[in-house]
Amino acid sequence: MTGAPPIERTAGAPLFANNKLSVLRKHPYFADLEPEAFDQLCRYAKHITLKRGTTIFSKGDPGTSLIAVISGTVKISISSPDGRNAILNLIEAGEIFGEIALLDGLSRTADATANTNCELFVIDRREFIPFVRSQPTLAMKFIELLCARLRWTSDQVEQVILQDLPGRLASALLRLSDKHKPQGRTISITQQEISEMVGMTRESINKQLRAWATRGWVRLEHGAIVVLKPESLQELVDAGADDGE
Repeated sequence: MTGAPPIERTAGAPLFANNKLSVLRKHPYFADLEPEAFDQLCRYAKHITLKRGTTIFSKGDPGTSLIAVISGTVKISISSPDGRNAILNLIEAGEIFGEIALLDGLSRTADATANTNCELFVIDRREFIPFVRSQPTLAMKFIELLCARLRWTSDQVEQVILQDLPGRLASALLRLSDKHKPQGRTISITQQEISEMVGMTRESINKQLRAWATRGWVRLEHGAIVVLKPESLQELVDAGADDGE
């Protein structure tokens, strides 16, 4: 970790509550591990808690660990020399991140910041790489994960190049809300954050969301957006966003 305020750490997997370890067990990449292998993985996991705004790692840092989110949300972003920010992804409870630099041993490709107060598991590369080599099925799962990340990135590039502003916003809302099935389609995100995700000004985001709220497509809440009619947003995306407002 670099540039981060003091972090509370809890070492030793036996101290973790079962519900926290279940975050790893329920993850599709670890769910099929044999009990002995899963116990070994848990012994590698270091528990940390972070306050909102804490830097987890910065672009260019060594890729020394894999990180799983137990609770809270982590923001993956990049920034320009003139201070502009772009959010690439929001990693939520039950998801993992940091796998690219972890696997190739090169530097981090983006910044990771605690977007809320967070609990994380951190697994050191020196322990994880030999573990993956001993688990061929897990290695294949991580190939699938990298492919999924590439598809995600390709979709984002396509949206920026081919879709107009309403279409990019609709695509982002659908993508984010899909993460919350079957719990619902409430997205915990501010309008400033989503503006940094789709490359629109906050004012444009607010105007478009209010127009969609009037139509009953979304509901605006404090720090959240509720998708009410995903099919309408999908039609907008499919039509090339010709009916923006």
